[in-house]
Amino acid sequence: MSEHPAVPPGFCLWLTGLPSAGKTTIAKAITPLLEQRGFRVELLDGDEVRTGLSADLGFDRASRETHARRVTFVAKVLARNGIVPIVALISPYRTSRAKARSEIGAFVEVYITTPLALCEQRDVKGLYKKARAGQIKEMTGVDDPYEAPERPELVIDTEHQGPLDAAHEIVRGLESLGWLSPAQGARASSPQASGLKT
Repeated sequence: MSEHPAVPPGFCLWLTGLPSAGKTTIAKAITPLLEQRGFRVELLDGDEVRTGLSADLGFDRASRETHARRVTFVAKVLARNGIVPIVALISPYRTSRAKARSEIGAFVEVYITTPLALCEQRDVKGLYKKARAGQIKEMTGVDDPYEAPERPELVIDTEHQGPLDAAHEIVRGLESLGWLSPAQGARASSPQASGLKT
């Protein structure tokens, strides 16, 4: 009786930051960079997950923590099956992110640090403007706190670089942390080398 080959371990890349800091845009830029190295990648965008898995939740603290727990569960399942979940989630509370780290284990916290004023300039949805006008309550960064990470694995400043440069900086950071090997780039042209089926 033949044994199934071991599934290579995945890891979770968790991007946290203020609304409109650039988390989702950077996550989308990272995805092909990891895929080129033979990884299977799944993007878990906080807003997108809310439309399905967390459509029943509001934006109070309890709802935000429940939302983060649900995303954590999905990311944990993906990572243990050899997939790299890239989570782009405000996740404003340190306790939620600490629980995610504890649950997932293979966890890389990336703090997307962007000045609040710049986030407001980038806000295509107009959420900050509505919050300032009192039309939206419990807006992170306005009337609800964002608790910046104290010891993230990576800190990415988006004030002075674009999304693609930020994505490459994260990849270099993953290499220095030992999650990626520079030699993996040579595997991009050979899906069989990574165990993926074409």
